[in-house]
Amino acid sequence: MEAVGRVSIVDAVIRELKAEIARGTWQVGEKIPSEGRLADTLGVSRLSIREAVRVLVHMGLLATRQGAGTFVTASDADHTLLRRHLAGSAETDILDVRRGLDIVAARLAAVARTEADVDALREALGRRAAAREAADVDAFTDADVDFHVRIAEASHNPLLRDLYRNMSEALRATVRSSQCIDAGEEPFHDELFAAVDTGDAGAATAAALAILEGWPPPPSAAA
Repeated sequence: MEAVGRVSIVDAVIRELKAEIARGTWQVGEKIPSEGRLADTLGVSRLSIREAVRVLVHMGLLATRQGAGTFVTASDADHTLLRRHLAGSAETDILDVRRGLDIVAARLAAVARTEADVDALREALGRRAAAREAADVDAFTDADVDFHVRIAEASHNPLLRDLYRNMSEALRATVRSSQCIDAGEEPFHDELFAAVDTGDAGAATAAALAILEGWPPPPSAAA
């Protein structure tokens, strides 16, 4: 990567990272390579990578999670507008929108899912259960959101998939604030997985709705 001066190098890195995101090299919700790997790949310093990532975080295309890394949160600038609007929305409004998306995603996933989709859902559900057992709020939140994003991905509807991916940060906030990890075991996530696995669209829709009807949990459940 040829550039003159630090600002030019950082600008060039920003353009390259934006292009990789737009091409889908790293999908929304996916972790990007480490600073070291990016620096080696692009032939620049780690400092240049760090500055470029900071700019893309400010733009809303990336987000850093302490101890976890840096993740893609939007594939283009238009999607960042959606994320910022979601960030300023009431939790009840987000859940209302999610209710509609989840029902459609569950129904389509039961019809369109592949074996790879089922394996990905099983893996996320396993991480969710393990995080609850370990009382690991961060891991539980990530796994819960990953599970629902993967339901949307299993629908194989590109628009629905992208909408859900771009809602992932808002969903992460609602899972955390609702203290779902403290609400106790519930069968509906397992039922949703089973319905998608067996191709039962009606049962998948019912399970998706049951999950949201019980969310957020009443104060007594989280006590």
